[in-house]
Amino acid sequence: MLYPIGTKTRTVMDLNGLWNFKLGEHHPSDLLSTKEVMVVPTSFNDVVVDKEKRQYIGDFWYERFFEVPTLSDTEELVVRFGSVTHHAKVYINGELIGEHKGGFTPFECVIPESLYSDETNLKLSVCANNELNYSTLPVGNYIEEEQEDGTIKKVVKENFDFFNYAGIHRPVKLIIRPKIHIEDVVITTELNDALTTADIKATVVTSSRVDAIEMTIIDEDRQVVERLTDGQATIHNPRLWEVLDAYLYNLHVEIIKDGQVVDSYDEKFGIRTVKVENGQFLINNKPFYFKGFGKHEDTFINGRGLNEAANLMDLNLLKEIGANSFRTSHYPYSEEMMRLADRMGVVVIDEVAAVGLFQNFNASLDLKPTDRGTWQVMETHEAHEQAIRELVKRDKNHPCVVMWVVANEPASHEEGAHEYFEPFVKLYKELDPQDRPVTLVNMLISTPENDKVMDLVDVISLNRYYGWYVDHGDLAKGAKGLKAELEKWQELYPEKPILMTEYGADTLPGLHSMWDIPYTEEFQVDYYDMHHRIFDEIPNLVGEQVWNFADFETNLMIIRVQGNHKGLFSRNRQPKQVVREFKKRWTNIPNYNYKTK
Repeated sequence: MLYPIGTKTRTVMDLNGLWNFKLGEHHPSDLLSTKEVMVVPTSFNDVVVDKEKRQYIGDFWYERFFEVPTLSDTEELVVRFGSVTHHAKVYINGELIGEHKGGFTPFECVIPESLYSDETNLKLSVCANNELNYSTLPVGNYIEEEQEDGTIKKVVKENFDFFNYAGIHRPVKLIIRPKIHIEDVVITTELNDALTTADIKATVVTSSRVDAIEMTIIDEDRQVVERLTDGQATIHNPRLWEVLDAYLYNLHVEIIKDGQVVDSYDEKFGIRTVKVENGQFLINNKPFYFKGFGKHEDTFINGRGLNEAANLMDLNLLKEIGANSFRTSHYPYSEEMMRLADRMGVVVIDEVAAVGLFQNFNASLDLKPTDRGTWQVMETHEAHEQAIRELVKRDKNHPCVVMWVVANEPASHEEGAHEYFEPFVKLYKELDPQDRPVTLVNMLISTPENDKVMDLVDVISLNRYYGWYVDHGDLAKGAKGLKAELEKWQELYPEKPILMTEYGADTLPGLHSMWDIPYTEEFQVDYYDMHHRIFDEIPNLVGEQVWNFADFETNLMIIRVQGNHKGLFSRNRQPKQVVREFKKRWTNIPNYNYKTK
C-alpha cells in the first residue's frame, strides 16, 4: 500500500486532532451522546484517568466532521488510516464504507460519491474494537464476566507480555486522487558481484488500463540518473544503501491516459543486497553483525500511538550507543518509523503481530516443554495469512528491512508446529520481490532437541534468558547453559546464522547492591558481560539484540511492577548504568567483518 504523499495529482489532508469519543454502544447514524473527546493518533488507555476506562474491552467510537473538498469528475475521495487497533468499521453519515481487521497495518476506504454529491459537511465515524481471542493476532484469552448487576463485562487476558493498547494509533488522512490512479509500485534492484552495476526493475499497478507509464530515477541531489524503458534501467557505479550510511534514490512515476498525465507518485528506494550464506548474514556481500534491540512502540501518555519525536530520539540513542538495528517486536511499526530507518540507515527485522501462539502463555514461565495442544486450539490461520500479505505489501520497498519474522515465541516445540508454519514461510518467499531471509523467533523451551520448525527458516533466532528466567541470579551456571545450547544449534545447522533476538534482565534504576543481586544495576552489567563473552566464542552467532531498548508497559502480573524493566533505558529514555558498557562494546564492534571464517 502506498504511503500518503501529496503530488501534482494528489492532495493529502490531515484529519488528526481531537475527535468526539465514547466507550460502549452507539448507532452510527446518531451523534455521539457524550462530551468526551480523544486525541488522534494515540492510545486511549493512557489518556483517560479512570481505571475502568483504561482497562475497557469492547467497542469504542470516534467521531468528527470535515468539509467536503472540491473534486472534479475525474477524482475520488479516500479516507486512510495508518492503523486502528484491533478492528475497525468506518462510517460516513451513518453508512458503512469499510472494515478492517488487524491493528498494525494501514487501510483505506473510498467514500462513495453519493454520500457527498449534495453535502458540504460529512460525519466520519469509526467503531474500533480491542477484543482478542484465539483467532486474532496477537492472541488473547477472551472471557465474559457477569457483574453483580447482571451486566456482562468483557475481559481480555493478554497471551503476551505487553499492554493491550488500543485506539486510532496512526494518522488519519483524507486524500483526493484521480479515479485512474497508481495503486502500487514494486521496485527490485540487482547488483553484480562487484557491486558496480545495478539493474533496476519497477512494476506499477494501476486502478485501470492506461496508455503509458513513465518512470524516472532521481538521486539525492535531485538530478535525473536514468529513465526506465519497459520498466527497467541500469545504474553504473550506484551509491549503495549502507548500514548507518543510507542513500536513497527516488522513483518518479507518471501514468498517461489520452495524452495526459493522470497520476504521479514518488517512491524512495535503496540499492543493497541481502543474503544468507555459509552461516553468515551478508549485506552488500559483507558479513554483517547485528547490534541492537527488540523494541516496543510505547511511550508515556501516547501508549502505542504514533510519536515521531520519540521515534527520532530512539534512533538517535540507538546510533549514539553504537547500535545498528532493531526488531519490530511484536507487530509492524508505523510507516513513519520505517521511513525514518530508511533515511538513517538503521537495519530493521520486520515482524507480524504473531505473538501469543502458545496455549496458556504465562510470562512467569513454566519451563517444562510439555505439549499443551496449542496447534489444536489456535484458529489464527486466516489472520496470520492476512498479516503477512499486508506487511509485505506495505514494506516490500524499504531498504532498511533485511529479514521477515513469521512469529515470536510460538509453541514451536509442540506437534503441529511444522505444519502450521511451513505455508507461512513459503508465503513470505512468494510475496517478497526482494527474496529476503525469513526467520522465526524461538522461545527458550524450544530447544535443539525438541524444536519442530527451525529447518524451515534461514536464520536461527533465539530468545534466551540464562541467568534470569533460567538459573535466576546464577550467572556462572547460566553461562554454561547458554554456551552449551548455542553450540548445539551451530552443530545442528552449521549453514545457518544464529541471532540472539532477546536476552535481558529486569533492572530498577537507582537500585544498587554490593553483592550484584538481581534487579540491581550492577547485576545487569554482569549479566550482559557474561552473555557477550559467550557470544564472541560462537562463530555462527551474527548478532545480539537486547531485550529491551526501554522499559515498557505490560498487563498486570506478579512479576511486573509497573511494566517490564529490562530496558537499557527507562521508559522516559534515561540511561541505566549498563548503557556505558554497551557503548564501549558496540563502538568497538564493526558493522561488518566482526567474525571472520
